[in-house]
Parts: sequence; C-alpha cells; structure tokens
Amino acid sequence: MSPTLQAALWMTGAIASFTAMAIAGRAVSFDLDTFEIMTYRSLFGLGIVLIVASAAGTLRQISRRHLGIHLIRNLAHFSGQNLWFFAITVIPLAQVFALEFTTPLWVIMLSPLILGERLTRIGVIAALIGFTGILLVAQPGATPLGAGVIAAALSAVGFAISAILTRRLTRSETITCILFYLTAMQAVFGLIFAGFDGDMALPSAQTLPWLLLIGCAGLLAHFCLTSALRIAPASVVMPMDFVRLPVIALIGAQFYGEVLDPLVFVGAALIFGGNYLNIRFGQAKAPLVTQK
Repeated sequence: MSPTLQAALWMTGAIASFTAMAIAGRAVSFDLDTFEIMTYRSLFGLGIVLIVASAAGTLRQISRRHLGIHLIRNLAHFSGQNLWFFAITVIPLAQVFALEFTTPLWVIMLSPLILGERLTRIGVIAALIGFTGILLVAQPGATPLGAGVIAAALSAVGFAISAILTRRLTRSETITCILFYLTAMQAVFGLIFAGFDGDMALPSAQTLPWLLLIGCAGLLAHFCLTSALRIAPASVVMPMDFVRLPVIALIGAQFYGEVLDPLVFVGAALIFGGNYLNIRFGQAKAPLVTQK
C-alpha cells in the first residue's frame, strides 16, 4: 500500500472523529455548558490515556519537567476548546470549521514571538491570503458580528498557541507525557469553572454516550492526524484534512437545516490556499490544523 493511500486511510479516521465530536458537542449542549463538557471530556480522556499508557508501558515517560509550559499550553487549549464548543451551538458548523482552519495562519504570526522563529516572506503572504478568507467567512458589515463568529475566530488563536507550545514540548517530551497533562490539567480547569456557580450538572443516560464519544473522538482524531503526518508529507495530508469542511457543511444542511453559504466556501478556499502556500513553499514544519 502506497504512503499516500495509508495517509488517506488515517485521515478518513481523523475527519470522521472531528465530525463526530462536533455533532456530539451540539447534542449535549442543551443539557451541559461548555465547562461541564470539557470536564467530562477530559476525565474520560485521562482514563483512556492512563489505560493505554499502562498497557504500552509508557507511564514512566510522564515527567514534571516543563510544568510551566504545560500549564500555559493547556490554558490556551482549554480556552480555545471551550470557545469552539460554544461556537458550534450558535453558528453553522461549516462556518466554525472554516474559521478553525485559520489556526496554522496564527501559528505563522505567533511563532516568532513565542519560539523566536523567523517570519518568512511566504509566511506573510500566506497569512494575508488566509485573513482575506476570514473576512469572507465572517462577513463583517454584511451581518452583525455575533458572539459565535468571534468565539470561533478566537478558538483558532487558542489552538495556535497550544500548537506552538506543543511543538516546543515535543523537543523533549513524549506524546504520552503531553496527552497526560492535556487531559489531567484540563480536567482540573473544567472542575474549577464548571463548579464555580455551585451547580454542576451530572451526565444523564442521554448525554453520557455523547460525552464518551467526545472523549474518544478527540484523542482518536489527534492520533490519526499524527499517524498520517508520519507517513506522508504535510503538503499531501493537509488537502485531505480540508475535506472536513464540505463534509460538515453537508451534515449541517441535512440534519440542522443550515444554509450552504457560498461565501463561506470561497473564504475557506482562500484560508486553505494560504495554509497550503506556506507548507508547500515556506518553512512550515507541520500543518497544525487543529489541537482539539
């Protein structure tokens, strides 16, 4: 089997996982707020990480080095993920996914500040093209700039900061260590914020299966995407990941009655073009499309 076909199979799993998480997140949003969703997702995820790491014999790889970086990374990811869960409940799913694809563009702009990496000319051009796409997706002026659009856009910034710090952590930490602190720290964050008002809803028979799906889908999507990138170059994998947009748009139209806005697809194409330009001709090391 060719590397491209193997990568395509892994990306099919990633696309299915990302899509399932969006559907499940919307399903439980009627009973649970975003902090409660994140709490249960992280607790389920932590259990999966510990079971798999124990079976694989990698628990000893969890170290206390760089706890400060883990903390900042997970605060950024926690913020981005909460904003993402909120956005999928108030604006069309296609619009959320299109804005999420700006994560690599924010990585381009923020990496020089956080990692000291050089901002290339190609990177600047790619960012300008991508942010033109953002304007088409958000359509400021044509419609009121609602909380959902702002949340989706800011979630991409949170994911970008998380991705940049993940890149820094991978220089010395294993994926077991990174995923352990991801789930453990965010479970604590979730418990703090979900219980702040003294009223934390427990999973019901209706929401529990969806929460389990969110917890499993998030980890599976990350694993599938990472596996695809190990097999094939970013310039091959990234166009496959972009298939998520038409898939979620069709699901939104079929099951939620969402309108297929042509401008969202035009804007998304520009965002994709900016990302691809940077990966194909720039110096991007990985297409950090998502860190959910």
